[in-house]
Amino acid sequence: MTDKPNKRIIEEVVVRFSGDSGDGMQLTGSIFSDMSAMYGNSVSTFPDYPAEIRAPQGTQGGVSGFQVRIGHNQVHTPGDYADVLWR
Repeated sequence: MTDKPNKRIIEEVVVRFSGDSGDGMQLTGSIFSDMSAMYGNSVSTFPDYPAEIRAPQGTQGGVSGFQVRIGHNQVHTPGDYADVLWR
């Protein structure tokens, strides 16, 4: 008996990758965006960097994020709200 995974086609999705600075969120978001575009999807991205270049010694670093909107049809903005949050 073979169970087939449930699949559904969606018009578009907004994914946000978020983590501490240095966790690779920019790289992860870039690779995810590139792979989505290679499959023929329209992509709009919004990288989000912390304000500090380097956090002061003894303090936590800033939060780094990368938001990508992927659509079957052409997309023009990175989206207002995330449908999926990856941390």
